[in-house]
This record gives sequence, structure tokens and C-alpha cells, in this order.
Amino acid sequence: MQVAVTEEDLKVDLTLHNLSANLLEEFALRVAEPYYRGSLAAAIKDLMQRAVGEQEFVESHIRQE
Repeated sequence: MQVAVTEEDLKVDLTLHNLSANLLEEFALRVAEPYYRGSLAAAIKDLMQRAVGEQEFVESHIRQE
């Protein structure tokens, strides 16, 4: 039996370098805690998906002009 693997199935670990501890703490308190039940991973994933979606929207409108 073969199983098709999609990009969504492939997970990666992410390491952030030179990130201010204060910025991380503020992000956790102001964003992750109230909107993502304290999950930094969920917050980062959602914000990355939103940024990509917004960029696709902008690019699609630039191409139409």
C-alpha cells in the first residue's frame, strides 16, 4: 500500500536566532496567550499563513494592472 505525502504532511522545526527575549515575551503575552491559547507555534503558523495570503492578494492585483 502506497500513501501519497503532501507538503502539509511534512513538518519542520524552526529555530530563531538573535531574537530579543523581550520581543518574544511580549509576543507571547499580547498575541499567543489571548488569541492562540498560549501556543507560540500556532500563533506563528497562523500569522505566516496570513502574511502569505496577503502577499498573494497583493501580487494578484499587481499582475492585473
